[in-house]
Amino acid sequence: MRKTLIAEKLKLGVIGLGCMSMSHGYSPAERDDEESIEVVHRALELGITLFDTADIYGPYTNEELLGRGLAGRREQALIATKCGLVPLPGGKLTRNGRPEFIREACERSLARLGTDVIDLYQLHRVDPEVPLEETWGAMGDLVAEGKVRALGISHATVSELDRIHAVFPVTAVQYELSVWARGTRDDVLPWCRANEAAFLAFSPLGRGYLSGVLDGATFGVDDSRSRDPRFTSEAMSANRAIVRGLHDVAERIGATPAQVAVAWVLAQDEKVVPIPGTKKVRWLEENAAAAELELSERDLKEIEALPDPMGDMKWT
Repeated sequence: MRKTLIAEKLKLGVIGLGCMSMSHGYSPAERDDEESIEVVHRALELGITLFDTADIYGPYTNEELLGRGLAGRREQALIATKCGLVPLPGGKLTRNGRPEFIREACERSLARLGTDVIDLYQLHRVDPEVPLEETWGAMGDLVAEGKVRALGISHATVSELDRIHAVFPVTAVQYELSVWARGTRDDVLPWCRANEAAFLAFSPLGRGYLSGVLDGATFGVDDSRSRDPRFTSEAMSANRAIVRGLHDVAERIGATPAQVAVAWVLAQDEKVVPIPGTKKVRWLEENAAAAELELSERDLKEIEALPDPMGDMKWT
């Protein structure tokens, strides 16, 4: 087991749990709140401490679900939630970084989560209509008031990170990082390394694709993968080469492709904390076991040589 990462005020475990898929982003027919609560309980038993959610997930129901799962066990967990995105009719989103909105959003998240403090409060997206320093300053005030322990941000550029870090320390930066999404290794990850911030890697399993269990799958309009260019039938067929490469490594070392994918993310830097999401206990246990997997130089070179994916997801 590699050493626990200490990032500013938080002690983050080796692997966290992304909670979004329990109530957002994927097919509603697959959701089961009671099973998701079992996942939260099992994660705690496995020593997972970081639970990542957001007010927009649901919207507004994922925090409530996590709060139920942590009832009576709050002291065992680090809660990371996000603010700054607002749902619009028709499923679209807008951004709101106004200081008064951030304060209101925090109060509502505290109530839904059933807690008096948020361990890591993250700005989900930068609002181009509000000076970023004003948004971040309001979030810093929440720390001073004891409602938040530390601050993070998702999808910020390096220049934006420099700006806000001068206002209040950035404890964590969240971005996609996986075998088929490697771009942030060139800029954001080095920034985290230089500034002692954690890198929270969401979708380390490529939204399930890198596990190798989605071959031939189709997605309904309620599943966000139906709008991801990496999940068109043509792209999924072309991207099988990536999964085959992971499978070859996994077969050689006695692991699963999903575990190899998560272990690859862990191998990028000790600042990286993968937060694979799941709503099934069996997948949780498989993902958690990746913390014990050490990839050799041969393994890493083979994975580096895998092709880039067809389809380029642009996060907005």
